[in-house]
Amino acid sequence: MSAYSAPLRDMRFVMTELAGLAEVEQLPGCEEVSDDLVDAILDEAAKFAGSVLAPLNWTGDQAGAKWQDGQVTTAPGWKEAYRQFSEAGWPAIACDPDFGGQGLPKLLSTAVMEMWKSANMAFSLCPMLTTGAIEALMLRGSDEQKAIYLPKMVSGEWTGTMNLTEPQAGSDLAAVRTKAEPQGDGTYRIFGQKIFITYGEHDLTDNIVHLVLARLPDAPEGVKGISLFVVPKFMVNEDGSLGERNDVHCVSIEHKLGIHASPTCVLAFGDNGGAIGTLIGEPNRGLEYMFIMMNEARFAVGMEGLALSERAYQHALQYAKDRVQGTDAGVRGGPKVSIIHHADVRRMLMSMKSQTEAMRALAYVVGAATDKAHHHPDASERERAQAFVDLMIPVVKGWSTENSIEVTSTGVQVHGGMGFIEETGAAQHFRDARITTIYEGTTAIQANDLLGRKIYRDKGATVSAVLAQMKAVAGDARATGDAPFVAIANSLEQGVKAVEEAVAYILATYGEDIKAASVGSVPFLKLLGIVSGGWQMARAALVSRARLAEGGGDESFYEAKIVTARFYADHVLSAASGLAYAVVNGAAGALDLNEEQF
Repeated sequence: MSAYSAPLRDMRFVMTELAGLAEVEQLPGCEEVSDDLVDAILDEAAKFAGSVLAPLNWTGDQAGAKWQDGQVTTAPGWKEAYRQFSEAGWPAIACDPDFGGQGLPKLLSTAVMEMWKSANMAFSLCPMLTTGAIEALMLRGSDEQKAIYLPKMVSGEWTGTMNLTEPQAGSDLAAVRTKAEPQGDGTYRIFGQKIFITYGEHDLTDNIVHLVLARLPDAPEGVKGISLFVVPKFMVNEDGSLGERNDVHCVSIEHKLGIHASPTCVLAFGDNGGAIGTLIGEPNRGLEYMFIMMNEARFAVGMEGLALSERAYQHALQYAKDRVQGTDAGVRGGPKVSIIHHADVRRMLMSMKSQTEAMRALAYVVGAATDKAHHHPDASERERAQAFVDLMIPVVKGWSTENSIEVTSTGVQVHGGMGFIEETGAAQHFRDARITTIYEGTTAIQANDLLGRKIYRDKGATVSAVLAQMKAVAGDARATGDAPFVAIANSLEQGVKAVEEAVAYILATYGEDIKAASVGSVPFLKLLGIVSGGWQMARAALVSRARLAEGGGDESFYEAKIVTARFYADHVLSAASGLAYAVVNGAAGALDLNEEQF
């Protein structure tokens, strides 16, 4: 099976040159972060990802998680890996120091997160859900709830879940039926069933802290009548020790296309008298609170798209260098060569490489903006950064995950027939990637959020500000006069124009004909993602040009950055005008058939 080596050189480049690590290190609350500390954490994370998590990726996929009599057993090696993960302090890296966390910046935790997900996506899902649950409790939990749960969750001794949907509900959370009956002593008894609960039951920790959406008896209908409760697997005694087992049980786990080692559970609450829970925050505001977890999780799922693309690229690249087949094109009777010499294989690898680097750059820039939104001393800067983050979260999630399906599929193609054989491991990345466009809201849900809440609501103000930055970068590239940079500028300018055309259509149409606008929502999300990625690739190329002019080594890396940005401009960014056309003109073809004509 393929090894995983964290792309530390590119990670450091993006963090330093594009995401503004130096600025992040100067933010209030981040003063103790230094370049040396960042390098040490990245190096240690890379070692753990490569030596502990990555070797379990294939074996975990083959063994899977097992369910029997309500108990879930994780794949061989999982418990020991999780013990090492927790003892090393990795769950606490970005958490509040008041509860045992390290309080490190989002930008740094984003790079570390990428490594876990590339090395072993199925494993990474457990700490990902725990992080979201921690965030929700931090912001909306009572002091008592924080004291009971957060220290153990931050340390990794306990894990967390988010329990949203039910068999009849799917993505329509207004249809949630789980009930919460008040007991008069501040507790509630929870009755209902939840599905698709990642790591809802496992053998990694002694306790699991479930965050559960449920309805109070007097709750209004729809999403405005949903409350959020914390329901532990085991009750917690006053001294912090574990008490009796709560009435929440795993009745089955799903048999899935991918992520076999991650148990996706069906949980039953209250089959034996009611699961005991406590209310988080105020009644009937549960969905609002759950969105705290969902936004954290949506960014993290976007990182899964990036991470799986990186793993698939590394796998395909090694195979292309090793696999000898055919002669060089145009060389009659020449020696057999490795397939990386063949033009279309090079095109496929460059497609994988360029899209992966574009996703990384955009995600890290959004991570740094999150740090500014939380810590910048100037309120107007915090507001500006938060608006950018809000705009880009659905893009990072939706665009990166859609890309990952293409990139991992291309990885199978590079392997040829061997890619279709499970033993090579290429197919696992493709299978694992397929859930990412569905997790935490499908691509259409991300796209509808992008149109309605992020474009139409502020009349395009935030996206227009971002487009202005893109135009400035295109102008800088054109001003160099160098042929590769002029080509990059041409594509980026055309991409910006395409986004402007699409935004104008959305603003003119959304309020009058929401269906017509929504037909183009996913194409628009992809369009904004492609152009945003092109923006970052152009920035990377300009920085690389400047570093080459300065001298000092690493010429090969910087030269490759420029070539990769040129490829992205020619082969990826060039699709922007077609996507804009689909946004503006695509409604009739999608909506004009009646139901019987399908």
